[in-house]
Parts: sequence; C-alpha cells; structure tokens
Amino acid sequence: MCIAIPGRVLSISDENTALVDVFGTKREVYLDLLDDPVQVGDYVISHAGYAIEKLDEKIALEKIAFLKDIIENEMY
Repeated sequence: MCIAIPGRVLSISDENTALVDVFGTKREVYLDLLDDPVQVGDYVISHAGYAIEKLDEKIALEKIAFLKDIIENEMY
C-alpha cells in the first residue's frame, strides 16, 4: 500500500524535473506525466520519482494537516 503525500515544488530544472519538499525531505521528481504546467510553489503528489498529480493548494494543505494529525496521534 502507498500513501501519497503532497509536496511543495521548490525549483524546476531545464530537464523537466522538480525539487519537491515532502515533510522537510527534498526529493527530485520528474514532471513528464503531468498535463498541467507546474510552477514553483505548486503542490504535487509523486510516486516512484514522478509527479502524478498537481493539487490545489487548499486541498494539499488539508491533506498535509490530516497526515500530521495521524502521525502525532497514532493509536497503538
């Protein structure tokens, strides 16, 4: 099972890759699978090194808050 975590685009290179911040970890992802253009500051969901969806900022922030809540209040 995979959990898709939104990441914020920090920079975009000439090779159509983006540096994305995912919970403080920076990852390089390919943008080749996205139909919509991506800009610095946008949020994307990535899997296996590829951005697979561009997210609206409000939705991305809601998802991030939800995931943080789960992590902080994990029940055993």
